[in-house]
Amino acid sequence: MARENLEHMRQLIAQSAARMMAEDGISDFSYAKKKAGRQVGATDNSVLPSNAEIEAELKLYNALYLSDEQPENLRNLRKNALFTMQMLEKFNPHLTGSVLDGTASAGSETHIHLFADSLKELEMFLLNLDIPFETNEKSYRIMNDGKRDKKGDNRKKVPLFTLEMDTGLIKLSVFEVDDMRVSTKRAADGVNAERADIESVKELLNQV
Repeated sequence: MARENLEHMRQLIAQSAARMMAEDGISDFSYAKKKAGRQVGATDNSVLPSNAEIEAELKLYNALYLSDEQPENLRNLRKNALFTMQMLEKFNPHLTGSVLDGTASAGSETHIHLFADSLKELEMFLLNLDIPFETNEKSYRIMNDGKRDKKGDNRKKVPLFTLEMDTGLIKLSVFEVDDMRVSTKRAADGVNAERADIESVKELLNQV
């Protein structure tokens, strides 16, 4: 395939993946790009766009097609995140991901990092409030000298609690207290992911 056609297909895939993430609330870059690739008939992974290219298209899509509704949807997600963080204040909650960086839209997952001494304490806290949850694990690329995977990345698996709220799913990643010093990496570009505590999220909401 000619280079021009490859670049065109790459852009089409990035645009399609961005549309899925904006309209369907998909947060997994890898899933979105692979699904978009299949839709346009791309069989070679080398033609798939980078996460950063998809994020750029996502920002453009929000600006072009969701300029009226996306800001209000984002505000609602941030308000719900703040409510959840205040409820879980004893576990030192920090907002991260698309709800923090502003690329989230209706249906997007909300990602909150907790730093807890006891996983059981969190479980009992949610059970006592009659808040249903599902448990799993999430693997993070991190910025310290932890265990390396086959790609040479530092990885850390942490417990993941999923809460189903009116505005969408809230994902609670539970780190150890000492992990506050450890930076996780953004899926889009591999740089340090930002985290915002309760006061910072309040300031975000007051800016609008």
